[in-house]
Amino acid sequence: QVQLVESGGGLVQTGGSLRLSCAASLRTDRTYVMAWFRQAPGKERQFVAANSRSDVTYYADSVKGRFTISRDNAKSTVYLQMTMLKFEDTAVYYCAARWPDSGRYYYSVAEYNYWGQGTQVTVSS
Repeated sequence: QVQLVESGGGLVQTGGSLRLSCAASLRTDRTYVMAWFRQAPGKERQFVAANSRSDVTYYADSVKGRFTISRDNAKSTVYLQMTMLKFEDTAVYYCAARWPDSGRYYYSVAEYNYWGQGTQVTVSS
């Protein structure tokens, strides 16, 4: 059974940094696309960043240059390093996994099979 557990959220000032972690229990005979999404109050869940089986990473335009997604396969953990945080980055951040990975980019909520419970990130001005 696939399980994703996020941690590392919290309160940070504008311009600060935060690192989110996602501990993943995944089938070892499959390779997954791992991603982060976020959802602000009253808004739809939106794509933030993803990492594919080939270690290709891609990002939403709003976070390019500020956020970095990475994964440690030995620890079955995916990270989201967030720097230069802005007020508008405030949201619940969700870890997501997708199988199969067909080698293209996946940006929509519907394309991901598994989700964590989310962790709150609040950026104060």
